Amino acid sequence: MAEEHRTSLGAPIPSSAEESEEQPGATALPIPVPERGATETMRALLPAIEPERRLNDWGRSERIEGLFDRTLLEFFYRYWFRVEVEGVENVPSDSGALLVSNHAGALPPDAAMIAKAIREEHPNPRPLYLTVEHFFKGYPGFSMLIPKIGGVAAHPANVHRLLCDERQLVLVFPEGRKGTEKLYRDRYRLRRFGRGGFVEAAMRAEAQLVPTCVVGAEEAMPVFGQVDVLRRLTGLIYFPITPTFPWLGPLGMLGYLPAKFRIRFLEPIDTVELGGAEAVEDKALVQTLAQEIRAQIQEGLHEMLANRKSVWLG
Repeated sequence: MAEEHRTSLGAPIPSSAEESEEQPGATALPIPVPERGATETMRALLPAIEPERRLNDWGRSERIEGLFDRTLLEFFYRYWFRVEVEGVENVPSDSGALLVSNHAGALPPDAAMIAKAIREEHPNPRPLYLTVEHFFKGYPGFSMLIPKIGGVAAHPANVHRLLCDERQLVLVFPEGRKGTEKLYRDRYRLRRFGRGGFVEAAMRAEAQLVPTCVVGAEEAMPVFGQVDVLRRLTGLIYFPITPTFPWLGPLGMLGYLPAKFRIRFLEPIDTVELGGAEAVEDKALVQTLAQEIRAQIQEGLHEMLANRKSVWLG
């Protein structure tokens, strides 16, 4: 049905000569041909043929992403957070993989730092796609920027296409909003990992799972409280109290403290060895694996925190 619909809409327009053959006695009218200069002028106005317009099927823009990297990420990665990376070789070089990480902070920079670490430290740098919640579509400007820098709506079909069909790297935060709403007193205590949807996605795509630990994000933008009344009045998903927000206004959401970042990529888990797509229906296996990954990340965080001498110096 979809093919028939597409064909009918894309049917070729008959020429004047064809019309005259179908209608005897009809006189073919000459078709005006635009001058060469006019044609080139119109062609230059078509955005689809701009040489610098480099977008993929997901709306990711090399130009915007490169500008974002040069103006913000490079500074935060090198000089502000001074990121140190361990086990980057555990990230697959060419196959699809789902990176599973802890998540925290009012406006967490962890996703951007993980993506930057793979681009800078991996022997075979690759782009990283981030699954994002659907509520981000309600924020003008922000909803337009997210796809251009690698954000993809968190839907199983999208994740499957990226992992299985395109063999890409995808980052997921199973804690979701529960992680970003977490208060400073609960830092580095992982929330529940849901019902194991990320495990099912990796199994269906027969992709690897890479547990990832991030230390530093919880101190970079600590949340001391949540104001539900202001959240309802402003329409925000939550209204956090941080060292810089709301005191500095909207710019306070970018007021990160210079906490030392450490990122550790743990050994990958091959879902094919666990049964792959055929094991998805085994809910006990899915839940067990999700809890094991959560335990690995929690244990890794505890070890990294035990070895840390200073929040600011590492």
